[in-house]
Amino acid sequence: MTKRDTPRALVPGALWTVAGVGWLVGEAVSASAFPGYSYATNYISDLGVPDVGAFQGRGIDSPLHALMNTTFIGQGVLFGIAAVLAVAVFRAASRRARVATAVLAVVHLVGMVLVGSFHGSQTSTDGGTIVFHVLGAAAAITTGNLVAITAGIGSRALRAPAAYRIASVVLGILGLVSLVMLVVDSSSTVIDVLPDGVWERASVYTIVAWELLTGITLLVAGTRRRAARAAAVRA
Repeated sequence: MTKRDTPRALVPGALWTVAGVGWLVGEAVSASAFPGYSYATNYISDLGVPDVGAFQGRGIDSPLHALMNTTFIGQGVLFGIAAVLAVAVFRAASRRARVATAVLAVVHLVGMVLVGSFHGSQTSTDGGTIVFHVLGAAAAITTGNLVAITAGIGSRALRAPAAYRIASVVLGILGLVSLVMLVVDSSSTVIDVLPDGVWERASVYTIVAWELLTGITLLVAGTRRRAARAAAVRA
């Protein structure tokens, strides 16, 4: 990360931080209004379903479904904009890494919009729109974790701290492995390692953790650089 890049990274840093905090708050508040909601057995998307009833054996009753769907879409939009801005700022990274990050982030954005617009419910199943929800979730989770891996590898050219690079790659890999385990565990009658909600959250929270890590890292670096520049001017 060059001296020139650091202050300009404040905006994407702020967007990623807001996205991560917004996700955690939006999910927690929505879950608090959902009678009997379980972080272990319920899916995150259950919080966005407007229907009251049952789906795949899970009780569905989310009074704050609009808040959760706004959280889904907001996450995608903030993540996507932050990534595109970061790609524009950090030109020292390879063109391949920057293009990959931008494309993956845009797909993540589209996926999250689909998740927030089409719900995982019996009504969606009967109407045939659940396919958009499933495809959106799969695309968003996959690409979000791939962005973390790409950032971890590509930020070496920016002289990012080794701890950040390693953490980014590890988070992305953990997220992808958790997604695979969710598919395997939920579709098998033989394999039952962890409840579906645990695997799903593991695959999603790695993205949230990465955007918080990245956002805070950029904010701290940018703030320090700006303060140092101001001190130099005063001197």
